[in-house]
Order: sequence, then C-alpha cells, then structure tokens
Amino acid sequence: MSQEVDVVVIGSGVGGLCCAALLAKYGYRVTVCESHTIPGGAAHSFERNGYKFDSGPSLYSGLSSSPTNNPLRQVLDIIEEDLEWANYDVWGCRLPEGDFNAYVGADHFCDVLAELRGENAVAQWRKLQAEMQPLAEAVDALPPLAMRFDLGAAISMGQYLPKTLGHLPNILRMTGPFSNILDGVVTDQFIRNWLDLLCFLLSGLPASGTVGAEMAFMFAEWYKPGVQLDYPLGGSGAIVDALVRGVTKRGGEIIYNAHVEQVLVEQKRAVGVRLRNGQEIKANKAVVSNASIWDTLSLIPEGVLPKSFVRERSNTPECESFMHLHLGIDATGLEDLECHYIVVNDWDKGVTAPQNVVVMSIPSVLDPSLAPAGKHGIHVYTPGNEPYKLWAGMDRRSVAYQQQKQERAEIMWQGLERVIPDIRDRVELTLIGTPLTHKRYLRRHHGSYGPAHRAGKALFPGSTTPLSGLLCCGDSTFPGIGIPAVAASGAIAANTIAPLQKHLEILN
Repeated sequence: MSQEVDVVVIGSGVGGLCCAALLAKYGYRVTVCESHTIPGGAAHSFERNGYKFDSGPSLYSGLSSSPTNNPLRQVLDIIEEDLEWANYDVWGCRLPEGDFNAYVGADHFCDVLAELRGENAVAQWRKLQAEMQPLAEAVDALPPLAMRFDLGAAISMGQYLPKTLGHLPNILRMTGPFSNILDGVVTDQFIRNWLDLLCFLLSGLPASGTVGAEMAFMFAEWYKPGVQLDYPLGGSGAIVDALVRGVTKRGGEIIYNAHVEQVLVEQKRAVGVRLRNGQEIKANKAVVSNASIWDTLSLIPEGVLPKSFVRERSNTPECESFMHLHLGIDATGLEDLECHYIVVNDWDKGVTAPQNVVVMSIPSVLDPSLAPAGKHGIHVYTPGNEPYKLWAGMDRRSVAYQQQKQERAEIMWQGLERVIPDIRDRVELTLIGTPLTHKRYLRRHHGSYGPAHRAGKALFPGSTTPLSGLLCCGDSTFPGIGIPAVAASGAIAANTIAPLQKHLEILN
C-alpha cells in the first residue's frame, strides 16, 4: 500500500503540528505520522479514572491575547484557531530561603527580594531589568516566523533589517551565555540562583549555558506591567487539539499508530517514509522530522548522510530525563492552593543536580473540569535532572524496576508534603513515570529533555540537513527546548518549504 502527498511530517509534537498546520494553510497536502495513539508529543494530555493529566509542559505565557511575541500564539492566529484560557500571575516557591509566592510582573518580585535580601538586592534587580529592556526589544525586532532557510530569507527577514540594525549590538550580546549579561550587574547570590533556576526550566542548562536571547524573551514576557500567565482550559491537550484542527480543517491528515521505520531516499533526495506495517507514504515536496536529532538519524538509510554530519549530530550533548508522578487526590479543605509550585532543595548542589529541583502542577485549581468533583489532579516531575544511566537496560516488568520507581519517586512525595502535608492520605490514584516511560511513550532518545547545546560553545543547527528534501523541526533545531521554541521551529520548517510569496502574505 502506498499513497502520495506533498509533505510528510514525522511526529505530532507541537513543532510538527505547527509545521503541518502552516503547510495546510499554504495549501499543501500534508500527512502527519504519529506513532502514539494520541497527538501532542511531550505536550499531550491523557485521561485516567476521570482525571485529565498533562504529560509535560503546563506553564504558559503570551498565549491568551494578541499581539504577542510568542510564536505559538502567532501560529494559532495564522491558522485561525483559538481556545479558552485561565489567567493567573503567581506560583508557589519552596526554596532554601523559605516558602513564598512569586509573581510575574514588573514590581512583584521586588517585594520578595526586599523581604528576603534587602534593598541592595532590589536595586540590583532593577538594574538588571533596565539592562534587559533593550535586549527584550531586540528580541522583538526580528520575528521567528519571518525566518526561513533558503535564499528567500533575504527578503522575508530583510524587510525587518532597518529595525534590526538598530539593535545589532544587543543582538550580538544575546548570542552568548546569559551569565555574561549578569556579570557586572548582579552579585546577589539569591538572584543569581533564581535566574539559574529560570534558565534551567527554559533550556535545561544554568545561566552559564543558556543563550541570552532565551532569557530576553522571558523577561519580555514575564517582567512587564500587567502581565499574566495562561493555562488552557481543557489542559495542554486543548492546545494540541487546536493545532490538529488547523491541520485537518484544510485537508491535512494525522494518522496514529503510524511508526515511521525509515525515510525513503531516491536519487539522494528524501521522497517519503516507510511505516513499520510496510505502508509507504510518498512526499513530492519534503519530509519533515519532528523527532529528536538522535531519533531522526536512526531513520535515514546508512551511507546517505555525510559521515561527518552523522558523527557531529549523533554526539549532540543531551539533557537528562524525568521522573513523573501523576496523582488523583481528595481536595477537601484545599481551597488555597496555587496552580504551580517549585521546590529547590539545595542551591549549592546546582539546579541541574539529580533530584534537586521538583516542579508541581495542579491545573484543576484553575480548571475544575480536569478532575472529578471534589478532587484535584496533580503532576509532579523532576525536570531534566533524572540520569538515564540509572535506568538503562532495566526490565520494566522486574521487581528491581518497581523498587527503583518507588525509591526515585520519594523526592517528589517529599516536595509535595511541603505544600500538602497529608498528601499520602489523600491519594486515590498514583502513576509513576521514569525515563523509560518517557522514552517509550514519547519516542525520545534516552527519554531526554532535549539537546544541551551550551551557549557560546555550540549553535542549534536549524531546519535543513545535507539530504535534499529532508527538514527537521522540534527542540533539536531551535534554542529553547520549550513550547515557544518548538513552535517557532515548526513554523520555520514550513516557511522554508513554502513559496516566498505565500510566506510574505502571512507576515502581513
């Protein structure tokens, strides 16, 4: 069996869906091949016993209103899709300095600093805000959706050149590590630790490894007057559903249980894919892989790609994996919970140390429909700090695996107890996920958070490959790992395929 379309997209993560939805908007016949039974990749939602859980990200901003510099919001606007949002501005912190609530916005964090660290720390934060303001403006000068990786970029990006030139010195500053920007501005150790933490959540690396542009984007979003955070009603899966609608309403197709076994190559060009069941889907324009770079390499026939390229990309440094804890609990008497909490056990260990940072999400606080009446659904995870080597080769059916799951999950229970002391007595549903779970359901190499390209030492490679007709999107291609970055990567891949004139039309 075989069929032919214009473009095949491998994987229905947010990057792949943004790419496919834009391609459908451009008028291409596009098919997305998803090996799971549901779309969304690391951002999918799943249901158990009346609870609807997020599998991954749940902290969003810049999505509930336009205009915005968030690439996902820009894609949703272009494909004419939206969803309902809950807004809030606070998350709970359980840090070595104590327990407090942190707020987004221009002034709230200064109140925290004044109490914890004094007026000198407030002055340093104000100085950093002033330092970041022109950098944030520089980030906005060149929209990611204007980018493409062909000669047409001279026009699609060139129209922003006059505005960009004025920001050139700041743009150059942002290509290096964020720590370079901090040096000479911030000496307060708590602020340095706090920004290391934010960098880690954005990129999987501390400030010394996170590119300055990522933090400029965050400052532009989080530390401005009147800013709010967004949560999609219906869970993260509602974002995925909106992108799916953007694909299918214009004739695109998403097929599930469709595990791509190999990219088809003819005359040194990618011309389609072969599925595990033997079906072939031909692509007369392009194949776009939303798989990680390590997983993408395994799909290309041996000898097709230059050995130097394979060696370089296969040696891409990787972030560690995750432990996940999904819980359904009795919510009686828990009226004052926030949607998010973050725990840091010891700053001296560093934010990337195994089991040192724990993140909690309780989205049913904002959207009660995600849990049965009187209940809460909770997602706790150790973000990109769980070593895969502890799990490599283990049999998921073995007693040793089950024991290790319980042992490695204990740090998440302890973090939860700092928010809900009697949490263990309230639990009605418990699901524990490991790096092997992450790898299995998300088809992620080593269950990795993503590439660990350190700013100033390596660059994200972009959408193109040495194989004609093969492009990539997702967290292996654009700085940031998170939702805005992968949305931008999908848009850039789609724009590179599209005729320049059509690309220019969506920018206007």
